[in-house]
Amino acid sequence: MSPRAHGRFPHRITNDSGPWPLHAGAAAKALEVRALARGAPGELMERAGLAVAKLARALAPSARQVQVWCGPGNNGGDGYVAARWLSQSSTAVRLIECGTPGNLPADAARARELALAAGLTPHPAEEHIAEPPDLVIDALLGLGATRPPAGGLASAIACINAQRATVLAVDLPSGLQPDTGQPMGDAVVRAHHTLSLLSLKPGLFTGAGRDLAGAVWFDELGCHDNEDGAAAWAPTARLLGPAVRSALPHASHKGRRGDVWVVGGAAGMVGAARLAARAALAAGAGRVYLSVLSEGPDSAIDANRPELMHRPYSIAGPLLRLSATVVAGCGGSEAVRDCLPALLSESSRLVLDADALNHVAREPALMRLLRGRAGRGQATVLTPHPLEAARLLGTDSATVQAHRLLHAATLAERTQAVVVLKGSGTVLAAPGTLPSINPSGHAALATAGTGDVLAGWLGGLWAQAPEASPFELACAATWQHGHAADVARPPAQHRGAPLLADDLIVALADTV
Repeated sequence: MSPRAHGRFPHRITNDSGPWPLHAGAAAKALEVRALARGAPGELMERAGLAVAKLARALAPSARQVQVWCGPGNNGGDGYVAARWLSQSSTAVRLIECGTPGNLPADAARARELALAAGLTPHPAEEHIAEPPDLVIDALLGLGATRPPAGGLASAIACINAQRATVLAVDLPSGLQPDTGQPMGDAVVRAHHTLSLLSLKPGLFTGAGRDLAGAVWFDELGCHDNEDGAAAWAPTARLLGPAVRSALPHASHKGRRGDVWVVGGAAGMVGAARLAARAALAAGAGRVYLSVLSEGPDSAIDANRPELMHRPYSIAGPLLRLSATVVAGCGGSEAVRDCLPALLSESSRLVLDADALNHVAREPALMRLLRGRAGRGQATVLTPHPLEAARLLGTDSATVQAHRLLHAATLAERTQAVVVLKGSGTVLAAPGTLPSINPSGHAALATAGTGDVLAGWLGGLWAQAPEASPFELACAATWQHGHAADVARPPAQHRGAPLLADDLIVALADTV
């Protein structure tokens, strides 16, 4: 009987599915304990293994051989159940064991007995494998892993990674930390697909996890109370930008769309400010002013965007105290420092990027002005990359990357601002709010200027919806920014080709 005949098929987690709650390790284990208490012994593992088998059959419907690597815990138990189901659907299964079968937990031990009773023969991990498989199932380690894989488990992971077959990881790629998306050590499975069971884990969506997990699938195993204890959310498509534009009446005018003022572009860096300003225009802002901080020949008017209004920063002060949304720091270098006291004190809506963040990190007086904005009813969004976030937190980028979710939330509390921690799986955080991990975008965005585009695009949305939640606007802008890259350079096709920042603006305007 085909595994597809039983129960629902796992969900594929895509940019426009969800939103999905994400559970860190401790909360995920608590969900598992509750689910186990509601069913008979082994029932949850049976459902989990069946879900793995269903997805395996869908991923490799013509597989001649499937390798199932079973570890020493309940993750291995899921593998035994999956192997049994696959063998009953006329698939050749090679069952490979790591660890001591006599030490398996009760449910996993029972799953192994049933697999052997179904005619499967277990093979030790050290045994030479002659026939290359079409699909490899990684059921070595799950949530229970607390230290880097070593010894036989590390060797097994190396064998899995050496295969040319498609790799399907059960719950997590073995060796991946579920909360942070970072490898626990040197040994970690590189999966093409991961089926997360019962709950989705933050580590699948940020840090190295996005590369190591591959395509993420989810099966809640019949348990639908999995929002409790979530550490973050993976949002779905945000339609706030289009909604802002479509809500305008026919008799509207550019003044109804709000103003954006971009302050940046020191000598040799004018392009960054221009990109931000162009993105604000493309997002729909009614008027975009550009105060370039360079006095050299590169400060000339942007001939490709005559819609932009150039104003020296020296005359901007009174206007910034009015209703403009300000984007500051893009290409600002040292020149933007002198603008920051007034911007931090007076602008009602402020997006700080790049060198504006570096100056705030260096000067306690500027940090105090930033922290005080929330108390004055002024809203702020920070858009740091990991090194800029590290400077603001007084640490290093490796520490930030080691736990992106934690450090984004810490920075939001410290600055009392919305934080957009850019990178693989951009993390968005705000004081008193569950963080969000953005699922859209990929490595085509790793090119100069795309961060400036994000800052400007956010400013353009915010100008049109000044009363909207800055956190929700940041989630919208970030999702749209990544989604435009997904459409312009589909992940399966881009082959490392970058998406140039100016082309990204065009893609944003076309896809949102």
